[in-house]
Amino acid sequence: MLPSLFISHGSPMLALNKTSAHTFLRELGSQLSPKAVVVVSAHWESSELLVSSSAKPKTIHDFGGFPQALFDLHYAAPGDPELAERLAALLGAKPIERGFDHGVWVPLSLMFPDANIPVVSLSLPVRWSNAELAALGERLSVLRDEGILVIGSGSLTHNLYELMAQDSPMPGWVDEFAHWVHDHLVANDREALLNWENAPSARKNHPTPEHFQPLLVAMGAGGNATQLHHSVEHGVLAMDIYQFA
Repeated sequence: MLPSLFISHGSPMLALNKTSAHTFLRELGSQLSPKAVVVVSAHWESSELLVSSSAKPKTIHDFGGFPQALFDLHYAAPGDPELAERLAALLGAKPIERGFDHGVWVPLSLMFPDANIPVVSLSLPVRWSNAELAALGERLSVLRDEGILVIGSGSLTHNLYELMAQDSPMPGWVDEFAHWVHDHLVANDREALLNWENAPSARKNHPTPEHFQPLLVAMGAGGNATQLHHSVEHGVLAMDIYQFA
């Protein structure tokens, strides 16, 4: 059975900059051979649950102000309309044509650079409660028995108003929140994590919740948590990666 994963995807420049997280994602992908990948990304918010049914999803460059080399990157992994149809029935999701946002293609281009594994994207319903997002993960857990990798792609911390230089140290309020999440994940304290907004410095680290919420989906889809990677970029982007086995 495959684990589910929570991946902090950081800046789109993760695709080009050979940081610690960049290197780790390349190593992690080499250890996995899923039949398909299902990703819930912070960058596809919706009012209702949607699933991408595209056979050949396009690469979405949903950002600005970065070098041309980043816009020249394309991730040509196939979609899986049959799996999307199954997810629509399983989850009550609405199928639509949708490409890969950077929360999908940036980490997957590092993990599976051959782009030969089918990928299906699920949206992040903005009106759903934390408990509903975790329950979504629970419904996705059946895929793990079939060799399908479930990924929540967000960021453990994500306050873009406080961005610093690339190699800046982590300030105390970021470290405090990252440690709180780690301690409650490894203790399997899911009740606390479903109320993560009450954690120390939670709102300072997440002025909006969408980059934390994919963790709840990944948590719901798996079992006990293990931290696979920890690093920081730009001072305030904790690049933590967790597996739920």
